[in-house]
Amino acid sequence: MNRRRNPRFRTRFDALCSAGEREGAGTLSDLSRSGARLSGASFCPEPGTKVRLYVFIQPVSPFELVGEVVRCDGRSFAIRFTELDPAVGRLVEDVAAVVSMP
Repeated sequence: MNRRRNPRFRTRFDALCSAGEREGAGTLSDLSRSGARLSGASFCPEPGTKVRLYVFIQPVSPFELVGEVVRCDGRSFAIRFTELDPAVGRLVEDVAAVVSMP
């Protein structure tokens, strides 16, 4: 049984991660209205850690996602958003539209 409230969409966007004094990089591998997963992460913050992800959809202006780590499994981690800019909601809708195209 899937307990998720929001549909999750697979993505492949380069991203930078900031957690306190630590910084790293990875790939935003999935996205929903409530959270995201960073795969291939250069470090894995502990659950409960506040993080900022800078996602490069376009090379010039990254989207900023702010959340709390809810799961970490070695080289990937999942976050639950704690702040959600309306532009990010539109991004999720755009990703959903592209994924659902035949």
